[in-house]
Amino acid sequence: MAMDEHMKKELCIQAIADAYQSRTPGSGVLVHSDAGSQYTSDQFKELLGSYRAIQSMSDVGKCYDNARMESFFATLKKEKLYKMNTRKMSREQVKTVIWRYVMVYYNRKRISTVNEGGLPPAIYREKFVTQEKAA
Repeated sequence: MAMDEHMKKELCIQAIADAYQSRTPGSGVLVHSDAGSQYTSDQFKELLGSYRAIQSMSDVGKCYDNARMESFFATLKKEKLYKMNTRKMSREQVKTVIWRYVMVYYNRKRISTVNEGGLPPAIYREKFVTQEKAA
C-alpha cells in the first residue's frame, strides 16, 4: 500500500502499480481521479496505458464527479482514524490500521448502503462475478 507525506506523481504511480500487482485485473479497468498534476503526468498516463486501463478524470470544479471516493475517505476517517491518535503512530502502524479497516472490515463485513441487499463491496463483487460466469 503506497503512503507518504506528499501527493506527488511517484506516489500515485506506486499506488496503481501496487493495486495491479495485488489484483491483476483485465484490460479496460476504469481509473477515476481528479485533474491533479500527478494524474495528468506523462508517466502516470503511460503506466495506465501499459495496463490497458481507461483514465477518467473529473473536470476542474466538479467535486461531485468523485463523490463516492470522497464519501469513502470521510467514512474511513470518521469510523477509524479520528478515534485513534495517529499522530503518535509510525507510518507503518497507520498503514496497517488502514489496510485492516479496508481489506478486513470495510470490504468484507461492513453493511453497504449503495447496493441492494447491503452487501459489503468484496462480497457484492464476488456475487456479481459468479452470476456473470453462470450467465
